[in-house]
Amino acid sequence: MSVDTPIYLVTGGAGFIGSNFVLLARQKQWAKIINLDKLTYAANVSNLASLTTDSEYSFIKGNIGDTQLLFHLFEQYQPDAVINFAAESHVDRSILEPDAFIQTNIMGTFRLLEASLSYWQGLPTTQQATFRFLHVSTDEVYGSLNPEDLPFTENSPYAPNSPYAASKAGADHLVRAYHHTYGLPTLTTNCSNNYGPYQFPEKLIPLMVLNALDGHPLPLYGDGQNIRDWLYVTDHCEALYCILCAGQPGSIYAIGGKMELTNQFMVETICDLLDELVPNPKVPYRSLITYVKDRPGHDRRYAIDCSKLESELGWSPQETFNSGIRKTIQWYLDHPQWVQQVRSGAYQTWMDKNYGDR
Repeated sequence: MSVDTPIYLVTGGAGFIGSNFVLLARQKQWAKIINLDKLTYAANVSNLASLTTDSEYSFIKGNIGDTQLLFHLFEQYQPDAVINFAAESHVDRSILEPDAFIQTNIMGTFRLLEASLSYWQGLPTTQQATFRFLHVSTDEVYGSLNPEDLPFTENSPYAPNSPYAASKAGADHLVRAYHHTYGLPTLTTNCSNNYGPYQFPEKLIPLMVLNALDGHPLPLYGDGQNIRDWLYVTDHCEALYCILCAGQPGSIYAIGGKMELTNQFMVETICDLLDELVPNPKVPYRSLITYVKDRPGHDRRYAIDCSKLESELGWSPQETFNSGIRKTIQWYLDHPQWVQQVRSGAYQTWMDKNYGDR
């Protein structure tokens, strides 16, 4: 990194995890941030409204697949690192509309790698040595675990089961190839399910919170026993910064929350907390739970062994599930204007399309 404050080119920095990373990076003054985001349905520049007057933050609306724009940004800003959050990330959408996932997650990552490589090759040797390309991926590339299986590690074989997971697996392989073929100093992370503020309400936790508040059914796939490893988004962002600063180029790091829970337990916990925080004497929230037809190829269990990250870099999750889920629900209760803004007509159309016939 530069001797002065480093410059990070963050792609997808108006999405859920990306915006949390950008906000934390500026709060802790990790770096100056150049935020490139296409602003798809799940991105929201209002997430970053607090940075409007921040002279060390810049936003550019654009696509990581736009090669000309990427070359211009590298030339103009001379970043010390690229952090690639840009992705289509919802499994259900990938089942219904896979094309966007291939274009963004595979082709977009390819274009970003090409531009990064060209820029990196033109840097002086000392700057080449400190430059990093950090690719943020998912544990879904590893497929599904049985109840008795050990958690995923960095050495787990790839076995993606959805178009989303397959597109992320393809991107991961490209990143690996650009390191081994060209020497580009890449880092790849595979994280478990994130939760926290600013998450778009198609995802499980905000969907259940907001549906419950509206008195709508809480759609739970199958028997509700699918297991996910939950990671509070701020813990994830701290891990990414740790990896960016001290990770070994060419390495993969698994990031997990050490919190395996069934979807049913998660939804029941949300209901119980809402009963405490905003009780509805007419309708106990658990009574809204509705079991719906399972989605195709629904992975049964995910779990992450993050011991490599803990032993090599000293990171571990700081948020407990009890504290994290309470913070998350309270955030949605405290930000009704944000909720109203994101729940657009397009979002409602999607809800009808995905859940209407289940």
